[in-house]
Amino acid sequence: MKCSVYIATSADGYIATPEGGVDWLHTAGNVEADMGGNDMGFSAFMDSVDCMIMGRKCMETIASMNLTPEQWPYGDIPIVVLSNTVEEPPENLRGKVEMYSGSIHDLLVMLEGNGCKRAYIDGGTTITSFINLHLIDKIIITKAPILLGEGIPLFGKIETPVKLSHCHAITFPNDFSQVEYSIAYPQ
Repeated sequence: MKCSVYIATSADGYIATPEGGVDWLHTAGNVEADMGGNDMGFSAFMDSVDCMIMGRKCMETIASMNLTPEQWPYGDIPIVVLSNTVEEPPENLRGKVEMYSGSIHDLLVMLEGNGCKRAYIDGGTTITSFINLHLIDKIIITKAPILLGEGIPLFGKIETPVKLSHCHAITFPNDFSQVEYSIAYPQ
């Protein structure tokens, strides 16, 4: 199964404030910019995946947003939340996510058995785990033009250096930038 990342960070590499807040994503950059309907590639990315795997903290952040059905950005793809401590999702995410505790490799086998071919991986700890298992093949990082100074970093401890290749970078009218890489793991 192919596993890809699409995530936003501050310019200094944080995915959230120390408390887990992401409100800065909505105020960073030129909020008056005419984006011409450009969603920075998110819709195209969502069209390329058929399931999503996220961490518990990511799920809790999404749950705290209390999104309406019209605001729900993930369509109807299956979403699996990795957690060894939480067995039931928050009330407002029931029916939208499934909790999972176990081996990541077993999860991928199960998802492949259900016909999934490409997974969207989200959440800093989860992304780091998948990289350490050599499972991520593509990563898209959208940088918001803001320095947080501290917070939750995108990457945790990477066990061995990972070479990124096939760089593609673009900028947007709102002063956000985006870089896409393929990942080449050491042999």
